[in-house]
Amino acid sequence: MPAAPDPGAAAVEVAAEPSPGCSAGATPAALDDRRTIDVAGEDRWYLWTAPAHSPGAAPMPLVLDFHGLAEGAEFHGAMSGFAALAQSEGFALAVPNGSGNPVSWGIAADGTNRDVAVVEALIDEIAATTCIDLRRIHATGLSNGALLSSALACTLSDRIASIAAVAGLADPPGCSPDRPVPVLAYHGTDDAILLFNGGVGELGVALQGGTPTIPPGTTADLDGPGTPAAVRGWAARNGCEATPEDSRAGSDVLRRSYRCPAGADVEFLVIEGGGHSWPGSDVSRSLEQVVGRTTMSIDATTTSWEFFRDHPRQDV
Repeated sequence: MPAAPDPGAAAVEVAAEPSPGCSAGATPAALDDRRTIDVAGEDRWYLWTAPAHSPGAAPMPLVLDFHGLAEGAEFHGAMSGFAALAQSEGFALAVPNGSGNPVSWGIAADGTNRDVAVVEALIDEIAATTCIDLRRIHATGLSNGALLSSALACTLSDRIASIAAVAGLADPPGCSPDRPVPVLAYHGTDDAILLFNGGVGELGVALQGGTPTIPPGTTADLDGPGTPAAVRGWAARNGCEATPEDSRAGSDVLRRSYRCPAGADVEFLVIEGGGHSWPGSDVSRSLEQVVGRTTMSIDATTTSWEFFRDHPRQDV
């Protein structure tokens, strides 16, 4: 996993905060169960995975995994593979489905984004029926789902402990979380959909409409606009030092770490030559003709979970 630049950051002990569901009795194991919730009169659904939980057992962390544009929960769940990891590591997992055609998420970090209310309702539902740890609720996603995760870090920092954004970290205008939110970002330098240095590439235009914002063939600038700037924005917001430290996370992966206050880490995994893909995923690799190269030298699912595990929500 990306090592925290501050040796004391991962050592902070944060006691669990049991949800109301911890008094609801035992809950059975589930694997990709399709569940529906009503949000303001609209039926929304998600895939639910969790190990069996007995009364008196420790509350489980919760991971929310958001799909990309047009993917849907079922396809994205197969790509990220979080369900198998949830069963083996003992955390609960919800893979929600967006809305519209193509299916998507709102990404605004303000009161206009109805999907923020959907996420709040989902957390409330799970917390009421399952024994989860309210200090260990984390968000991740690919592309459009990464953009939503970024918005949630701004708007629901009182609930979301940390985020891991794959190919889509944003630094939304007006973002003002109530506390520093730890951030782990991944982005490929050859992403042809959401470009490394910002904007939408030609392939992204084909999928989403509009016009390309940066000409193809632009050399990736690790200190330039786009995702590098978004990472810098989160580092500044979290009170981190301005100058990062670079190391290797894999043969084709640069790890950029910021020295941050304890529990407020910001990490950036730069996939050299990587496309618009989920690192370590065989499903993503099978789509390389569309999304570009998928690195197999790191596993975004395992790496993200390890980051989550080390970053519970702390009091300000």
